Amino acid sequence: MSTQIRDVEMPSPGLRFEANAFLGFFERQRNLYKRYWIWEVVWLVYSIVSTLSIGYLASGLGSFSGSNAHVDIARAQLYLLIGSLLWSYLSLMFFDVSFAIAWERWEGTIEYTFMAPVRRITHLLGICSFAIIYALLRSVIIMIAIALAFHLDLSHADVGSALLVLAAATFPVLGLGIFTSILPLLSPEKGEQMAVAVQGVLLLVSGVYYPITVLPTVLRVVGQASPLTYTLSGIRSALLDNAGIDSLLGTVLVLLVMGAVLIPSGVYVFARAERRAKRLGLLKRNG
Repeated sequence: MSTQIRDVEMPSPGLRFEANAFLGFFERQRNLYKRYWIWEVVWLVYSIVSTLSIGYLASGLGSFSGSNAHVDIARAQLYLLIGSLLWSYLSLMFFDVSFAIAWERWEGTIEYTFMAPVRRITHLLGICSFAIIYALLRSVIIMIAIALAFHLDLSHADVGSALLVLAAATFPVLGLGIFTSILPLLSPEKGEQMAVAVQGVLLLVSGVYYPITVLPTVLRVVGQASPLTYTLSGIRSALLDNAGIDSLLGTVLVLLVMGAVLIPSGVYVFARAERRAKRLGLLKRNG
């Protein structure tokens, strides 16, 4: 009887250990940003300036119109600002997750982390959770700057639907980030640059500043496979055209399915890449 009781109670300490490890990875990410807080301020200012520049670009579209052309400046401005703000939020999440290995190598902790008796999913979820919260906080600051700089008409916006799409989009973006974090793991010399290249491709094909219908056929097909495309389309429909939850359920479902595929498969491929990196000795700081 006592043996059976011990067998039942065994998983509990393991769960507590993984929970503590999860919080530990979350806190470590927070401490990294605290250590380099001045650079985070610089990048925040850059993000604000970049977003405002897009808004003022839309304001100036009227000066480029001919006498017979009509441009809905207010709609164009909101269209571009939505894209810029969402790109700032989603790309920051993507960046934090995809550069997790680069951070580990730079800090000289990569070998300790990967040799620790912690499940890799716990490690990755801790990083992902911090990335979501930090990206949200920074996006709120940028939104305040936008509200102060521009008089935006949100009278036809369905904010609830937009938030639902945004929540669903978090999962596939994190999955993409996990996949991309494999690149610095496999290539200490050029993996970071490849992660930046992936981010650039997403910016090109996902319709951040324009509808993907203007792209060539090949790029349009690639864009239709990007979760950012569905995110931007869904949120713009909610904020510009007052699209309700019913009409956006298809978009939400697509994003959730993408997340359900990308996150588990990303963790699986990451585990295989980790074993390869250990076998080839790629975990040391200098590669």
